[in-house]
Amino acid sequence: MAKPEFVTRNSPRLTLQGARLILAVAARRAAAIGVPMDIAVVDDAGHLLAFNRMDGAKLRIAVSKAWTAACARRATHEYAEIAAPGRPAFGIHVSNQGRFMIVGGGLPIFVDGRIVGGIGCSSGTTQQDREVATAGIGALSARTRSVRRRPKARGTA
Repeated sequence: MAKPEFVTRNSPRLTLQGARLILAVAARRAAAIGVPMDIAVVDDAGHLLAFNRMDGAKLRIAVSKAWTAACARRATHEYAEIAAPGRPAFGIHVSNQGRFMIVGGGLPIFVDGRIVGGIGCSSGTTQQDREVATAGIGALSARTRSVRRRPKARGTA
């Protein structure tokens, strides 16, 4: 029988340099689609690493979207349906002093199947916010070759 593990080792961590890369590419994508945005990148515990408020951005909920994605380990848009009245997660949007977001635009960032952070984008449509967030994650993925938005389920290829 294997000994129990009490401390994890060699867990990937998102650095400030990585957060800045994600932020820069996301901001370029937002500019390319003509939507000024607030863009936030947080670490795996939801602590803010980098933030950019583009000139003309409207909503400042990007930090909460990034926090939700990192701490809940799932995209914020996934909560929209399950948080509706009568659904299993109804009311979750008012938890954590109203910080929990169920509006799309927050994506978790996984490296080697482990959470390293989250990105949140706001001011565009849900689809635009997700597109910009995905571009930021893609930049990190291109540099690390092992980034995925979500780990694969066990037993899948």
